[in-house]
Amino acid sequence: MTGKVGPGYMEPLADLERTQTRILQRITDLELTADQSSDSFPLSSSSSCSAGAGAADDTSTTEGRLSAILRSKGVRDFSFKRVPSDYYDWTLEARRDVLGAASIHHICKSIVLVNNRAPAHVTDCSDRNNSKYYVAIVQYTARFNAEFVKNFLYELNNGQISKKKFNMRLAPEEISAKLTGYEHNGVTCVGMKTDIPVILDEAIVKLNPDFFWLGGGEIDLKLGIRTSEFIDLMKPFIVNCSDASPSC
Repeated sequence: MTGKVGPGYMEPLADLERTQTRILQRITDLELTADQSSDSFPLSSSSSCSAGAGAADDTSTTEGRLSAILRSKGVRDFSFKRVPSDYYDWTLEARRDVLGAASIHHICKSIVLVNNRAPAHVTDCSDRNNSKYYVAIVQYTARFNAEFVKNFLYELNNGQISKKKFNMRLAPEEISAKLTGYEHNGVTCVGMKTDIPVILDEAIVKLNPDFFWLGGGEIDLKLGIRTSEFIDLMKPFIVNCSDASPSC
């Protein structure tokens, strides 16, 4: 045998080649369709300030309203993340992972404080140096220290107000909700009903990278924001107000 292909074999080979070409083209078309579907339905449930549409642009939603406030104040580096309903049953490590936080120390909370020994004339937040209420932001890995805040406020007022007139305690939930407009575990200092002075724990300022997470206005909505932009926005008192974790 010479190994040559006779004329009778040429037509079947040509048909086979055409069939293979059609199959390969079909596979290519299917791959392109799959890629387009993935682009249309992103896996991430988070949105950032660069998002062009969706909840971040719908001002009838909490996320949209707060996004609009942040953008109007010049904040650019922020992100919202929707979390599962059992989020607060999770470990800090699991919360870190679902948020995409840099560490468990980057997960923070906002707590409304009331000075229950304030003089009778101090009933609101009109004097930020001697307010009836404050919002303190601390890490979940740290323990809030009311004594540190008491000493800070005493010095802030140049010692003209007795230390006995400062006794910062956690405000009742109904008072917190009335002042902020947010329920427990959803408190954020952005877009509050009342302009409450903010105290930012200095341990948060020292975090690296300088992007932390806090409540986003709803129990299952969290806000991540660049620390420097948060400071420019809220003009907080930066205070050592916690017994921070040594790992921070």
